[in-house]
Formats: sequence, C-alpha cells, structure tokens
Amino acid sequence: MTKQPTNTPTNRPARSTRLRSAWNTTAALLILAVLLFPVYWMLNTALQPQSSIAATQWFPTSPSLKNFDTALSTQGGSLLTSLGVALGAVAVCLALAAPAAYGLAQFGLRGGQGIVFTTLITQMVPGIVIANAMYSAYAALGLVNSYLGLVLADASLGLPFAIVLLRAFMVSIPTEVVEAAMVDGANRFTAFVRIVLPMSRNALITAGLFTFLFAWSDFIFALTLNTTDDVKPITLGIYQFVGAHVSDWGAVMATAVLSAVPAAVLLVVAQKYIAAGITGGSVK
Repeated sequence: MTKQPTNTPTNRPARSTRLRSAWNTTAALLILAVLLFPVYWMLNTALQPQSSIAATQWFPTSPSLKNFDTALSTQGGSLLTSLGVALGAVAVCLALAAPAAYGLAQFGLRGGQGIVFTTLITQMVPGIVIANAMYSAYAALGLVNSYLGLVLADASLGLPFAIVLLRAFMVSIPTEVVEAAMVDGANRFTAFVRIVLPMSRNALITAGLFTFLFAWSDFIFALTLNTTDDVKPITLGIYQFVGAHVSDWGAVMATAVLSAVPAAVLLVVAQKYIAAGITGGSVK
C-alpha cells in the first residue's frame, strides 16, 4: 500500500484551512494587542515610581505600589461614592423598567410599538442636553449636590435600554405560565414577582450590568448636577485629580486602574448571563 502524497487535491483543502486559521488567529492577536495596549500602558505607568510620563519605561523594572496608596488616600471616597450611586441607579432602573417592560410585552397596550420606538429615540438625545434641562428641575426640587439626585439621573441613562431589553425577553414568556399561576390563586403582581422575574433572570442581570456601567462611567451628570465636593463620583474625581496633579501621572494612572477594576470584574463574572440575556429574546 503506497503512501498518499502530501500535495494531492485531497489534502489541499485541509492545508488551506489550517493556513487560513493561522492567519485569522494572528490577525486577532494583533488587533487584541492594539486594543489592550492603552490598558497595559496605564497599568505600567501606575506601577512605576517616577512621576514624569516622559521617563516612563516600557516595562516596570522596579514596580512600586506607592501610586496606588496615593490614589486610595485621595480618591477612595470617590470610589465609594461611585459604587453607591451606581448600585442605587441599578435598583431604581430595574424597579421601573421590569414592570414597564412586562406591561408592554404582555398586556397588548394600544400604541405599545410607538412607546418602544419613542424609548429608543430618547437614547439619541445628547447627555449634555438632558443634564442642562434637569439642572433647573433639580434646583427647584433641592436635588442638586445630593446622592438621590445623582442616582435618579444615572438611572435614567440605563432605563430606555433596560426597558427595550426586558421587553424583548418578556415577549417570549408563554402567557400560559402566568395564567396557570393565577389559576392557582396568585394575583397579577404575585405572578409577576414569582414567575416572570425569575424567568427573566438573565435579562435582568444584563440590564442591571449595563445600567451599572452607564452610571459608573457617567461624567456629564456628575459635573453638571454637582457644584460642591459633597457628592463626587470617581469620574469627576479623576477629572479634578488630573488638574491638581498633572505632573504626577503615576498616581493619576493608578486612580484610573482602580476605577476600571469594578467594571472589569463585573463583566468577567456576568459574561455568560449577558450572552444569554441579549439572545434570550431573539427566539420566541
């Protein structure tokens, strides 16, 4: 039995497939390296003791945590403020978005499609326009420079997205499931809490995560709706920190690294729920 030559037509497709896969992998790694280089440079600068950005080396030969100590001592309160505001925004957003999405998905409201379209349109309004409009109302209500005011403002960032996402998921929930619960003695609210919300877990986690990211990265509302340092999120803290310590880039980069950690951890932990939540409403 003779051995088949390596360059026969039978082996050419497999060889071409392996070559194409190698090129695709190489291109993907190059793109990933370009995208992650700013993150690496930020961490690299934060680990180097010198403050001059011109003297920053490509690798931290003598890494130091001094910059992180400076960042925590000066911006630790801002990190806690951002965490509290973002969690509060998630709670308010989901408390409003879940029943609104369920009503649009299951009650067959007249003009429901128009409401959903209008909700999407609100995402296109520039944030600075909304912030300027809200400032007058906040000043009249006494919500300027308050945690509640910033929580409500940041919750509005994720509310349209959460409503659209949850509605797309809740449309796929069979009405028979809710009707069976009501036959067993549950009222509409109890069926919503005990049946619909648990079934919508992935979509709720996805909506909550994106709302958290919107609130965590908010700068426009934090700058416009706060005139003192009583409520200072980390985005506003970094903005002021750069102005006060523009020569100490190591501490600035350390603050930026610390501000990115919560968002990165949440994305890694909740990635499977995000994939399920986004695709859950695509098939009915």
